[in-house]
Amino acid sequence: MRKLTQLVLLATVLVAGPAFADMKIAVLNYQMALLESDAAKKYAVDAEKKFGPQLTKLKSLESSAKGIQDRLMAGGDKMQQGERERLELEFKQKARDFQFQSKELNEAKAVADREMLKQLKPKLDSAVEEVIKKGFERGAVIDVKPQYDITRQVIERMNQLK
Repeated sequence: MRKLTQLVLLATVLVAGPAFADMKIAVLNYQMALLESDAAKKYAVDAEKKFGPQLTKLKSLESSAKGIQDRLMAGGDKMQQGERERLELEFKQKARDFQFQSKELNEAKAVADREMLKQLKPKLDSAVEEVIKKGFERGAVIDVKPQYDITRQVIERMNQLK
């Protein structure tokens, strides 16, 4: 059965060969087109400013918890029971705070990222359509030659769309 499928596929390619000769196939890296656009680069800078203070706070909290953990490890059996319990409680509280704040930051960043993608997707789609109208066919590609990659053209077109 497999041989029959291969023969049918080969016959189809041979018959349709001339039609495929005129076909232009292009490749687009959507992720690269989005991330390297001017709008995405501006968003990255804005996000750094917006979420930077929260990230700094998280790093400080992590550093503080690590300091407590190091004190607990270094103190070992020499530390009095009351001091040890106080440090363990403080470490657990900092760990909970870190988890909570980290989750909040991740959720806020994810919401902002989704909003940015929601705004950029129509521009990307429009840029892709304009570049494709110049003579490329939509289709699936397995192996990509650099001359068929239209990603840079799409990025340039996206950057022109305001």
